[in-house]
Amino acid sequence: MFLAKALLSGGSGGSGGGGSSRGGNLVRGLGGLLTGGGGAGNIGGLVGGLVNLISEAAAQYNPEPPPPRSHFTNVEAQESDEIRQFRRLFAQLAGDDMEVCATELRDILNKVLSRHQDLKADGFSLDTCRSMVAVMDSDMSGKLGFEEFKYLWNNVKKWQGVYKQYDTGQSGTVGRAQLPSALRAAGFQLNEQLCQVIVRRYAAEDGSMDFNSFISCLVRLDSMFRAFKSLDQDGSGHIRVTIEDWLQLTMYS
Repeated sequence: MFLAKALLSGGSGGSGGGGSSRGGNLVRGLGGLLTGGGGAGNIGGLVGGLVNLISEAAAQYNPEPPPPRSHFTNVEAQESDEIRQFRRLFAQLAGDDMEVCATELRDILNKVLSRHQDLKADGFSLDTCRSMVAVMDSDMSGKLGFEEFKYLWNNVKKWQGVYKQYDTGQSGTVGRAQLPSALRAAGFQLNEQLCQVIVRRYAAEDGSMDFNSFISCLVRLDSMFRAFKSLDQDGSGHIRVTIEDWLQLTMYS
């Protein structure tokens, strides 16, 4: 899978993902995930402009590196009680292969979120969880191991704190006016043009963003910035990819 290899080793390749369900609560809506705008015109100019905007923002983004892929039984030492609880829940839902597909990831995350009533969130949609799996799917299996899940959850937990901070009206959404500041607090220095693109893609008609959409947006930003920085090995702010790699990068993420 091109994206995962770009994130972890700077290479290229391709694959897809999906999976079976082991039960759990269904999410009641996709929120603003599928809303957004479109346009017509010069596609090459549009793509080039967006890549330039991303290169400027990516230069300022310095997240923690993804974890190496490790077997479930080799990473139990020195874990917090919270992580031990996640491990037990993960083991219950993952099955014999100790990996979870997007449906199983949704069940795990939503069970954890159900304990956080202050978020006022319905939970994660299946589409958001598919995106999470694609971003972290380092072995092209369409599934996540526990270490990948733990890394993902640490990001979700960090971004959850940002979401709560900028849900100033405690409405269960981050408003349009607060969104640029919320994205900066999450580690993404974006200009107004990129913020407008994000609003059209992920926000509701009034410009607000619910928790599912907020996390989905940040997962995508994180993955695209990582991929760009990995491919921009000379730090020039420019990358070259084939059409196949471009399609794999954009379609499976």
